Amino acid sequence: MDAHIKESRLSTPPILRIPLASTLAFLVGMGLGTAHGSKTAGLRFRAEHAHKLPTTATGWFLYHKTKNYHVANGGIREGLKMGTKLSIIATATFAIENMFDTYRGTKDLLNTVIACVSVAGGFSLWNRFSLPTAARTTKSALIVGVAYGGLQDLVGIARGREIRYVEYLKRKYNKIFGPSASPAETSS
Repeated sequence: MDAHIKESRLSTPPILRIPLASTLAFLVGMGLGTAHGSKTAGLRFRAEHAHKLPTTATGWFLYHKTKNYHVANGGIREGLKMGTKLSIIATATFAIENMFDTYRGTKDLLNTVIACVSVAGGFSLWNRFSLPTAARTTKSALIVGVAYGGLQDLVGIARGREIRYVEYLKRKYNKIFGPSASPAETSS
């Protein structure tokens, strides 16, 4: 296995990981936005035309035809908006994570947490959230960052990549209990 790929997060170099994450986030956002937007557009159309419902078969045909057009238009419009928003958020998160990977010279959980919390802060400022809402958003980002960063670190350890804080904990453990002691031996 190529050393560059082995040292990359999830064995995917940033040049591929960032566009892939952005594309997947756009597709997920497009799907969610389309579902929400089409439902909202259908309900809005019904509410706006409730006072003038058709009375003939041709009238009902044209009513549903027009309603379907509005549903499709509203779904696509909302899907593109949501997909773009999620794509920007994912791109920012992965780009900031990669920036800290390069700056700190290590790929670990801390970089992922910093990236998630930074994007959450920017998102909260952009949407002008109140302080309690911004704190809740940051707390959620912290949980997601720890979970995702931890998962990446576990995969990295399984693939043989050295994680700086894990190596530090191993050195401390060996310094306290000795190099030959294992957790099972010390508990007996």
